Amino acid sequence: MKRLRPLSLLICLFLFVACSSSPAAVSTSPPMPEMATSYPAPPQMLPSAAQAATPYPQPPSTSGFTVQDALGRQVQFSAPPQRIVMAGKALFMLADAVYLFPQARERIVALGNAGQGTGNFISLIDPQYEQKAILAGDAGPEQIAAVQPDLVLLKSYLAESLGRPLETLGIAVVYLDLETPEQYQRDLITLGQIFQAPERAEAINAYYRQNVERVQQAVQGAEKPKVLLLQYSEKDGAVAFNVPPQNWMQTILTELAGGEPLWKQIQLGKGWTQVSLEQIAAWDADKIFVISYFDDVSEVVNQLKQDPQWQALRAVQQGNLYGFPGDLYSWDQPDVRWILGLSWLAARLHPQRFPDYDALQEVRQFYQILYGLDETFVNEKILPTLRGDLP
Repeated sequence: MKRLRPLSLLICLFLFVACSSSPAAVSTSPPMPEMATSYPAPPQMLPSAAQAATPYPQPPSTSGFTVQDALGRQVQFSAPPQRIVMAGKALFMLADAVYLFPQARERIVALGNAGQGTGNFISLIDPQYEQKAILAGDAGPEQIAAVQPDLVLLKSYLAESLGRPLETLGIAVVYLDLETPEQYQRDLITLGQIFQAPERAEAINAYYRQNVERVQQAVQGAEKPKVLLLQYSEKDGAVAFNVPPQNWMQTILTELAGGEPLWKQIQLGKGWTQVSLEQIAAWDADKIFVISYFDDVSEVVNQLKQDPQWQALRAVQQGNLYGFPGDLYSWDQPDVRWILGLSWLAARLHPQRFPDYDALQEVRQFYQILYGLDETFVNEKILPTLRGDLP
């Protein structure tokens, strides 16, 4: 038998190793792509307070960017704005949305009156509120320019009267609507771009989407009660009741909550439309909800229940006259709290579909997720302001 020489043995060993190598080890397949950023959690996995309420703003980026505002305008920035001003009337609705982003506390340098009635939520949550310039509700471009802003946030309706003069002065302006659930989704993304916090914007939007979907699923297929939603006002002893336009948040909430808004049967104006008691009686609503922005709505409802004319209404006789709730601000408005109003209204219209509805739990979750406020703060500062038909 012929003996193999050392060199032959080495060649044989090399050939054996090459032939026995695993195919995976020499695969030329392209690498797997990185996973895309996960979409917001499903309803049972609402973003935690830690995720949704970043306690410390990230350092601003120095790169430029462009945002598209509510009017479809492209607004360019060479760097994230650091001196932001909010102006206009009923400013609390805009301010409450802007302060969903923790960066606002540092970058807002001036704002109009952020209160409604006696409430001022921003003054409660912004430790630097006293150092900010407070503008009059009718502040003009000169007053705003005096605080040297690098961005002014305005509602769209102010484009002609205030926005254009500010732009003429070379000041960047971004318009927001924040009047409907759809506009909230869009405008929060714009704010996320301005504050360089797109993940935060998406987490907030997920909270709203999930809660709207939860209500819609619960009321699906239910018979729609006939609803009357009235805004109460009193001036110089004259009491008036008003219904909202078709496209306002109050009408949208009623429909999302599974109700039939009776006021859509009449010709409505662009703002609140006053209606007579005769019209209210003729509608013969199943359930009546009263809104009051400046008077205690619970007291208003109690007074109506004592009025013989109101006692003749079927809804009152059946115990279906309610005061629309709120805390510092009423929950029926296009303020961030509209989502609380939607849940409450749906639970009132369809109590059998919401057997576990807990208003206080919803309030605590709202402030924790959207503003990072702990239970102690909510118990001390928010719960004492609750009004309307709540536990």
